[in-house]
Amino acid sequence: MTSLFAGYDHSGAWDEMINSDGRIRRRFGPVAELLANLSRSEIEARVDSVNRSYLDQGVTFDFAGEERPFPLDIVPRVLKEDEWQIIEAGVAQRVRALEAFLEDLYSQQLCISEGVIPASLLLSSKELLRVAFSIHPPNGVRIHVAGIDIIRGQDGSFRVLEDNVRVPSGVSYVLSNRRAMVQTFPELFAQMQIRSVEDYPRLLLQALANAAPGGKQDPSIVVLTPGVYNSAYYEHSLLARLMGVELVEGRDLFCQGGYVYMRTTAGPRRVDVIYRRVDDEWLDPVKYRFDSLLGVPGILDCARRGRVVLANAVGNGAADDKLVYTYVPDFIRFYLGEEPIIANVQTWRLEEPEARAEVLERLDELVVKPVNSSGGKGIVIGPVATATELEALRNKVSADPRGWIAQPVVQLSTSPTWVEDGFGPRHVDLRPFAVNNGEQVNVLPGGLTRVALPAGQLIVNSSQGGGSKDTWVLGRDATRRSVTAVVQQAAQRVGSTTHRSTRPVPRTVNPRDDESENYGQQQQQQQQQQQQRRRQSQSQQQLQQQRREAPC
Repeated sequence: MTSLFAGYDHSGAWDEMINSDGRIRRRFGPVAELLANLSRSEIEARVDSVNRSYLDQGVTFDFAGEERPFPLDIVPRVLKEDEWQIIEAGVAQRVRALEAFLEDLYSQQLCISEGVIPASLLLSSKELLRVAFSIHPPNGVRIHVAGIDIIRGQDGSFRVLEDNVRVPSGVSYVLSNRRAMVQTFPELFAQMQIRSVEDYPRLLLQALANAAPGGKQDPSIVVLTPGVYNSAYYEHSLLARLMGVELVEGRDLFCQGGYVYMRTTAGPRRVDVIYRRVDDEWLDPVKYRFDSLLGVPGILDCARRGRVVLANAVGNGAADDKLVYTYVPDFIRFYLGEEPIIANVQTWRLEEPEARAEVLERLDELVVKPVNSSGGKGIVIGPVATATELEALRNKVSADPRGWIAQPVVQLSTSPTWVEDGFGPRHVDLRPFAVNNGEQVNVLPGGLTRVALPAGQLIVNSSQGGGSKDTWVLGRDATRRSVTAVVQQAAQRVGSTTHRSTRPVPRTVNPRDDESENYGQQQQQQQQQQQQRRRQSQSQQQLQQQRREAPC
C-alpha cells in the first residue's frame, strides 16, 4: 500500500482489512485510500490530536496502578452490514438465554432437574448467592446490560469467547472513541454510512426506567460508583451525565423503612432504580463484607422487598462463570428452542476426568483460564509459558479442577494498528453491548474493539495494557443527525495540515474485490461527491472568515 505498510505480515491470522492475497477488503476501501494518501507527519498529527483529546477529556484507565489516557488507535475496525446482523442476532439470543437461565436458577431450577447442567457445578460456584433467591425484579429483567466478548478466528467466522453480565464496563470508550474519530477523520464520516452509537444513554435510561418498582412513572434513578479511585470512574460519571441522573457513592444513600433514600441539600429523596457499578460482595456490608465502605447497609433487604431495583441484579455472576459458559449453547436450545447463532470457542471442562487428563498432557499447546477471573488475569498461554509456569499450573489444576477451563490457542483476527514503525497487525476482539428493557434486547451497533498493542500478544484486555479501536458498522440506516455538525467543525479545524495529498490510490484497493463487483464505479462517484463537498466547504469557510473579520 505505502511505505507505512512495509513489512505488514498478518500470516496465520484473518486480517480485518487485508485479504490473504494482499487486496484491501471492500468495506475498508475509503479508509485504506485515505491512509495511503497521508504522509507520516500527517498521520502522526492525527494521532497526537486523538491523544490530546483524550487527555483533555480525562478519558483514562488504571494500568498497573498508574492512570493513563486510554489508548485509541486511529485505524477503525469496519464491519459489513450482514456481518453485524449475525453479531446482533447472536448477542441478543445469548442474552435472552442467559436471562432465562438466571431466572430459572434462582427459582424452579429446571435446568438441573432436566439435566441441562450438573447441580454440583452450580452449587460449587462462588457467584451463586443465597440472597438472590429472594429477589425477583419487577419486570423480570436481571441482565439490564450485557457485554458479550466475540472473536473472529482464522476462518473468518465469529465465536463467543466470554459472557459479562455482572457489571460489564467499556461502553464509555465506545462513545468517546466515536467522538474522537469524527473529529480526526471527518472526511470518512462524510463519505461512509456509519451507524450511530449515540443512542446508548437513551436505551440504558429507558431500560432502567422500565425496571422501576410498580411500573412507576418518572422514577428516581441513580448511578452508584465505588468512587473516583475506581478504574472505570470515567465511565460511571459519563453515563450519569449523559442520562441526566445523579452519580452517587455509598455514603450518599441510606435505607429507612424498607426504602432507599439519597441525601440531597433539599432533604432525603427516595431512589427507585440503582444502576450499580459496585460488585456484589461490596454492595451491602450487612450481608457480605462488613468492612465495605462502598455499599449501603440494608440495600439488599430493600431489593428483596421490591422497593428498589438493582441493575444489574445481584447473583448474575453465576452466569459469568467460565465453566457455565460452556453450557450456554445448551441453554439456548433448552430455554429458547433454537440453535446458537454464534458458537462457543471449543472448551475443555477440567472437572471432567477425561478432559483433565487430555489437557494435562497438552498444557504446552493450550490456553488455560481460571473460571472466576476477569481482565485477562491468571491466564496461562501454553506455547509461550515457561516450564516452571506450566508445572505450577499443573499443580493448580490438579488441586482445583473446578476452577479451570482450557481452550485451544485461537489466532484472533488482526487489524492494522499504528505503531512506531508504521502500521502493524495487532490482534483484536469485540465486546458488543446489549441493553434489555424487558420487551426487547437492543445491541449497540459497534461495540468496543479491543486491541493487544504488543506484537503477537493475544490478551487484549485494557487491564493488561491493551488499547481500543472505534468500531464502524456500515448500514443503510446510518444516523448522521449529530455527526454532520461535528464533521463540519472538525474539517475546519483539521484544515490544510491533514488534507489529502495527490499521491495515487494504492494498487491493492482492487475494484474486483471479493466483497463487491461495483467498487470501481462507487469509488468514482464518491470522488465526485468529495470534490463537490470540498467546494461547498471552501465557500462556507470563506463566508465564516468574512463574518469573523466584519466589524461588530
